[in-house]
Amino acid sequence: QVQLVESGGGLVQAGGSLRLSCAASGRTFSWYAMGWFRQAPGKEREFVAAISARGVSTFYADSVKGRFTISRDNAKNVVYLQMNSLRPEDTAVYSCAAPGVIGPPRTTRDEYDYWGQGTQVTVSS
Repeated sequence: QVQLVESGGGLVQAGGSLRLSCAASGRTFSWYAMGWFRQAPGKEREFVAAISARGVSTFYADSVKGRFTISRDNAKNVVYLQMNSLRPEDTAVYSCAAPGVIGPPRTTRDEYDYWGQGTQVTVSS
């Protein structure tokens, strides 16, 4: 059973930074791409970033490009999301996700089978 546990959320002022972590267990972590999504109140869950199994390739939503960085440590079974220059519109519950099959990084939520419980990020103006 794949389990994903996020941590690192919190309250930060606009312009500040946070680093989210997602610890994975239940299968060989290094074989699978990983992704981060977020959901703001009243909005649909949206793609934020994705990373290939070995960390060579990364993809970002246009809204976070240049501010957020996704990375992973396969020795620790952890994927990270470094968030800099945070804006109030980044406020959301952030969740990591894992696909059920081996393949390239995915950018749509329907392509992910496993989800963490999410961590709240609140950016004050």
